[in-house]
Amino acid sequence: MTVPDTVTGSARRPNVVLILVDSLNRADLRCYAPEAPAPTPNVDRLACRAWRFDNHFVGSLPCMPARRELFAGFKEMLWRPWGPLEHVDRRLPRLLEAQGYATAIVTDHYHYWEEPGNGYLQSFQQTELVRGHEHDNWRGVARDDELPAWVENIERWRPGEGRRYYANIRDFASEDDFFPARVMDAAARWLDAAPPAPFFLQIESFDVHEPFHVPEPYRSLFGDPSVYDRFTVWPPYQDVAALERFIAATTPEELAFIRSQYLAKLAFVDARLGAVLDVLDRRDLWRDTVVVLTTDHGHDLGERGVFGKQYPHWDSHANIPLLIHDPDRTGEGRSVRALTQTVDLHATLAELAGGDAEAPHARSLLPLLDGSGGGREALLYGTFGEGVCCTEGEWTIFKSPTGGAPLYAYSGLLSKSLVHAGLEVPVASGRFLPGIDYPQWRIPVRHEPRSREDFLFDRRSDPGQRRNLWTQEPAQRRRLLELLRALIEEEGAPPEQLVRLGLAR
Repeated sequence: MTVPDTVTGSARRPNVVLILVDSLNRADLRCYAPEAPAPTPNVDRLACRAWRFDNHFVGSLPCMPARRELFAGFKEMLWRPWGPLEHVDRRLPRLLEAQGYATAIVTDHYHYWEEPGNGYLQSFQQTELVRGHEHDNWRGVARDDELPAWVENIERWRPGEGRRYYANIRDFASEDDFFPARVMDAAARWLDAAPPAPFFLQIESFDVHEPFHVPEPYRSLFGDPSVYDRFTVWPPYQDVAALERFIAATTPEELAFIRSQYLAKLAFVDARLGAVLDVLDRRDLWRDTVVVLTTDHGHDLGERGVFGKQYPHWDSHANIPLLIHDPDRTGEGRSVRALTQTVDLHATLAELAGGDAEAPHARSLLPLLDGSGGGREALLYGTFGEGVCCTEGEWTIFKSPTGGAPLYAYSGLLSKSLVHAGLEVPVASGRFLPGIDYPQWRIPVRHEPRSREDFLFDRRSDPGQRRNLWTQEPAQRRRLLELLRALIEEEGAPPEQLVRLGLAR
């Protein structure tokens, strides 16, 4: 890692702009991959000012578990599935508010206003919600509508979902109506209205999330628009059986089309991001504003016959982008190679604001930027109920459940989970979370893991993670299993997690 010659010591509290672009693939950003096919001039524009983190990883997946890490500094993948903030959770916007910050969020990420996403938006002083993406119940669905061919193609694999989305966007007349434009323009207006300093603005674009439906001119940038009515812009992946049927029926031409529309959406998001950066330029906000750009996870696009961000968590969606511009610790496009995770942004932003950075699982990244150390020797990541992943930078291990062991969720709430219908009646209550005085429920969970295969990869010789060395490298396998066990114990995870993963001593 390269560090600046001098660091400006300052007691001031900088403004903070956190830009979260959902499902953003690192390998499709030119600041990470110069030969990437989609132009991303505005991300590059930020990257030229920022520190570029090269070994930044997910923690808890997918969407809302990742956001709980950002908001609360708690890595929940071994404790509970997708759900609301707990009453004992730290709330990053409230921590900054206590330090005198004006806080606001602009987002079209509709999971925030669903029942299992309660508590996040309520943490801000101001919210601007852009309605209508994906399954958002914004407009009524007419069952007798005549659907365009591209919507029928979605319905073939996702019954009801294409119709729901189409009801929301059917009246869109220009690119200004689409979600990246509305989110970025609203955020730019908020910044341009001269908010009181210091401020914290969280900008969340649900795009480049699927469905990969974009207007012209983006639709035609990377593929033939004449095939638009032949293929789907929204492959199934949450349902394992549906994904298997889709992969068996699809063609290389359709897979190439889907990727072209992901790239089109990325180009669209990048183009509209320019409105936010223009305000930072015009108002000379760069000199007193920390700007962070990252994602919750990437999105596989048919590699290995899979889509989305499901376990196993290959680097293609688990090694994610992070750019940080800090006017007191100038990055200027330089790289940070230390291992870092999503949860670390919680402690980093809390410390920048002068607040308490002592979160359960988060570590501040500021020592890395100061050149005084920091980073992690190894890290854990995964999805509740699935296998657990571990890397120390050079090797990566995916340890899947062995079967037969119980799975429990731990929560102070009895709430619905978006992704786990199999939550049962609690069997116990107690103080199961380290450092938390309030009791929690122990709730049995019925869940069939997506994979029971174990994997071991050498990231140096096999960056694409194509060669599973589980059998060929027994010494490395034993070393990584010991490291994995130690990290699970260090994070204070429930003991049955070691049993279900076959790691109990």
